[in-house]
Amino acid sequence: MIEERFDAIVVGAGPSGNAAAYTMAKEGLRVLQLERGEYPGSKNVQGAILYADALEKIIPDFREDAPLERHVIEQRLWTMDNGSHVGMHYRSDDFNEERPNRYTIIRAQFDRWFSGKVREAGAVLLCETTVTELLRDTAGRVIGVRTDRGGGTAFADIVILGEGVNGLVGQRAGLRPELKPDTVALAVKEMHFLPRETIEARFNLKGNEGVVIEAMGTITDGMTGTGFIYTNQESISIGIGCIVSDFTESSCTPYGLLEAFKRHPSVQPLLEGSECKEYVAHLIPEGGYNAMPQLYGDGWIVVGDAGQFVNAVHREGSNLAMTTGRVAAETVVWLKRRREELSKANLAEYQRRLEETFVMKDMKKYRKIPSLLHHNRQFFNLYPKLLSGAAQTWFRVDGIDKRTKEKQIFQSFRAGRKLTGLIGDAFKLARSWR
Repeated sequence: MIEERFDAIVVGAGPSGNAAAYTMAKEGLRVLQLERGEYPGSKNVQGAILYADALEKIIPDFREDAPLERHVIEQRLWTMDNGSHVGMHYRSDDFNEERPNRYTIIRAQFDRWFSGKVREAGAVLLCETTVTELLRDTAGRVIGVRTDRGGGTAFADIVILGEGVNGLVGQRAGLRPELKPDTVALAVKEMHFLPRETIEARFNLKGNEGVVIEAMGTITDGMTGTGFIYTNQESISIGIGCIVSDFTESSCTPYGLLEAFKRHPSVQPLLEGSECKEYVAHLIPEGGYNAMPQLYGDGWIVVGDAGQFVNAVHREGSNLAMTTGRVAAETVVWLKRRREELSKANLAEYQRRLEETFVMKDMKKYRKIPSLLHHNRQFFNLYPKLLSGAAQTWFRVDGIDKRTKEKQIFQSFRAGRKLTGLIGDAFKLARSWR
């Protein structure tokens, strides 16, 4: 790498890094983007859902050539026990709109497309390049990076860290603490290929319509976590993830959980006859607002997963990543145009701008949820079983009158601590949701 000076260096070529690099390059800044993978997207894993609003604010006409799979018209939410599920879903033709609200995507393809837009805007991209350390001046201000390319260095007025949840650059530099096992989840995903017409028949779809299924319950063996199923054009993405600290205390393996999830009676028919061609694993930040590190300092900004920007309640991540990357870049452009130094005091503008977005408002709203779920395992074992048992009792027509059935359902909760605990947990959940 040639020792050269840039206006900005972006570490990472995922959604947050690409959003930051594109926004700055489009405004005329000299941007260097460094990606340790063989190509953008080679190290990135996601379900994956693309939320249109966040990308529209960066590339308004992205629908013209972005590699989109299906636009989502139906959301299913399943609470599962070992042999059944209780669910709710929302489906609407209103989502068959001219500019759909969200899409399923395949990250390797999408990230390559996004990276192409970044380079078209004028940024310099170097792949297979790992940042080994941040360079500082005598006052401690970050002024550039050192890489594994023969110890090559590059200098810039700002370094934006979009390196992902397990990025070591910020940790080694002391900008953020090491990950705690209870603030990150390990998720595994497979891609199962089926003919397009088969997918559409099984999920009641036509054209480019898609379905998303989010699932919780005994499928995680009492651990804090969820499963998902997303429809692509000619494949189905299926995965499951749990908090890392739970895995360390359990005999379960991520792959074992996924295999059991695939064999579940509600899931197996959806995958029947498919061919699995991809298996990947990924860490996801799940600590929420209370686990967020310092987001800026003298000459540096943190964006995306590296800042714990994931809304676990609504399973949103890529939109938060792109939004934080964009807002960080807009802050840098604004300060550069004002000819102000990119000091910690001035970069507080990044935090101020984030506070005005849905990102920080939602992160604050759900700040208590991660701890509540992690320390109350009954949400993932006892309650799904009770709910499923109650549903079967109620819907089974067997000559028993409905008043007696109501008593039977109540008796299934009759252990006083179960009923009292359920009511208490409902109130705790409601308070945390506000």
